[in-house]
Formats: sequence, structure tokens, C-alpha cells
Amino acid sequence: MLMDKEQIKEILPHRDPFLLIDEIVEMEPGKTVTAIKHVSADEYYFKGHFPQEPVMPGVLIVETIAQAGAVAALSLPENKGKIAFFSGIRNAKFRHKVVPGDDLRLEVELVHLRSRAGKGVGRAYVGDQLACECEISFMFDA
Repeated sequence: MLMDKEQIKEILPHRDPFLLIDEIVEMEPGKTVTAIKHVSADEYYFKGHFPQEPVMPGVLIVETIAQAGAVAALSLPENKGKIAFFSGIRNAKFRHKVVPGDDLRLEVELVHLRSRAGKGVGRAYVGDQLACECEISFMFDA
């Protein structure tokens, strides 16, 4: 493991219950990142989505991808202390449900990164099954 949740908190402004990634297993700052979310039955959203068949909401899978990408972008010295805000989500596709007990692996490649904004392509996997893929764009705070 490259980073645990406490080290991730040094980079991201997110906190529980909205800090969604648990560890970074591989990263090239400003370029790529592989992160893990251990999906627990205790997650707050499973109480209502759906109690009879708990499924991680797609929008939170996309948020988890974005948080992983933000770690890669914000790990660059010139971006230390900044916040990356969503500015767009494109071509989101959901292919496999994510349920309690799954380890969700997030792989993000930053394909465009400038001083004030960036774009990335992200994928979320459960084992070898693609659960979600999307393009994300973000802007840094001033």
C-alpha cells in the first residue's frame, strides 16, 4: 500500500462519511492512480439504497473515481492545498453492481492537466468485472 486513509486525508479535503477511498496502491502523481474502496455493509447509503438489496449508488461510484483522480492531481507540489471541484462528467456507463463486501478498485488516468483544470478517464472494477467507466473534468479553486 502506498497510502492509507490517514495519508489520503493529508491530500483530500473530504472527511467521513464522504471520504470514499480507503487506500492508494499505485500512483504516478499528475498522471495515474489506482485506489481501493472497501465497500462495507455499514455504509450510510445502504440503509436506503436499497434495504432489500443493497447496491452502491452509481453517483457515489463516480465520486469515488473522482476522489482517486483528485489524489493524483493534488499530489503534485504545485497543487498542494488546493481543492479540485467537479466541472463535468461524461459518458458514464454502469456495467456491474457494487454490493457490501466488494473491494472496488479505481483506476484513473489524468489525460489533461493544467494549472487551473484537468480531465481524467476513470474505471471502477470489482475483481476483473468493470463496474463503471466515465470521463471526469475538474477545476481547482483559485
